[in-house]
Amino acid sequence: MKVKNILISQPPPTDTEKSPYRDLAEKYNLKMDFFKFFQIEGVPGREFRLDRVNIADYSAVIFTSRHAVDHYFRIAKEVRYDVPDTAKYFCISEAIALYLQKYVQYRKRKIFHGKQTFPELMDIILKHREDKFLLPCSDIHKQEMADLLERNNISFTKAIIYKTVDSDLKSSIDMTKYDMLVIFSPSGVKSLFNNFPDFQQGEKIIAGFGPTTACAIAEKGLTLNIAAPTKTSPSMTMAIEEFLIQMNKKK
Repeated sequence: MKVKNILISQPPPTDTEKSPYRDLAEKYNLKMDFFKFFQIEGVPGREFRLDRVNIADYSAVIFTSRHAVDHYFRIAKEVRYDVPDTAKYFCISEAIALYLQKYVQYRKRKIFHGKQTFPELMDIILKHREDKFLLPCSDIHKQEMADLLERNNISFTKAIIYKTVDSDLKSSIDMTKYDMLVIFSPSGVKSLFNNFPDFQQGEKIIAGFGPTTACAIAEKGLTLNIAAPTKTSPSMTMAIEEFLIQMNKKK
């Protein structure tokens, strides 16, 4: 099977000229379409109040994504809460910690970060177990995070401050024309089947990024042909190219 048309379930790159997808498309003569499979919508402040979570009660906040950062400070503004200088922030990665500079003066705040995973961040949280933690998250989140906090007797509360909403794929995409489908999250898999309940993989090649996406793909009875990241292919574009090289060798 020759791969010609690929659907990437993400928004188009902001800088097309420097995108590795552009280089890949030119090198292998591919047609790539980008379409975000889901959208992020903030929970309104009035709806958030119904959950009776008072963010002023928490001395520390755990951030696992940029969306969580954006919507935490949005909610704080909507409920008229002035985040104090004494607040502590625990970020799953350095990239998210640096992103906080959009809202706070980095040097004046107590900001901690792990390397990339929640268990790594947990080692830091344990050193501050006297704090009360707020975990801002989406309606679709990893339960493992809460389980780990509970097992370590950390005082915390989950706060649903944004939601994942399926994009309208049916009126925008002709799924039959694509040879390869690239998915980056379980939410992408969910949106695919909510839009196309009778979706059949057939000969279509499916690529998935991350272990949770791989699990979601398998749970739907689909075959994961390309997995990323791996030791040899840390990015999705590298994984796709590795697959194409192997496929061409079989000809």
